Amino acid sequence: MSANSADRNPQPADGNPRLDVVLVKAGRTKIRYSGELLADDGTRVAVRAPWAGSGVRDFGFVRFEPGDVFTEYYWRDRWYAVKEVRSATGALKGWYCDVTRPARRSGPELVVEDLDLDLWRSADGTDVRRLDEDEFAESGLGESDPEAASAALAALDELESLARGGGFAALLA
Repeated sequence: MSANSADRNPQPADGNPRLDVVLVKAGRTKIRYSGELLADDGTRVAVRAPWAGSGVRDFGFVRFEPGDVFTEYYWRDRWYAVKEVRSATGALKGWYCDVTRPARRSGPELVVEDLDLDLWRSADGTDVRRLDEDEFAESGLGESDPEAASAALAALDELESLARGGGFAALLA
């Protein structure tokens, strides 16, 4: 969700390493940005990155704007990524989840393939919504890679169950 970065893995003043997150969609790089590598335990990678997009992106149910901070969690063994979104003041806005193929890390890059399906959970848990199911249907993944399509739909179901059942705290701990 964060915007492109012109920097290539600079070492910040605080000494924390940088990692380039590369989001690929339909075989092409959709977005690339640099973030602070918080942790990598071999299965899950955590990155913090500011929203640096040009202006505000208003989805109607949430606004991403300059100053927002995304703490992003990616897995090498799961078909999704979960992004905690906080405002510039630190207030929790909610979690934006992307259904993806499992993440791959190669040196200073984390490559994630977006499969169109998304989920939003508001900070208070009252708004849980599945997103972009129409885009997923139009993508043709069900015909071109039925196993991946099935895994993607199962991942969206799992995310929705976690979001509705309060399971994000344990997932992200």
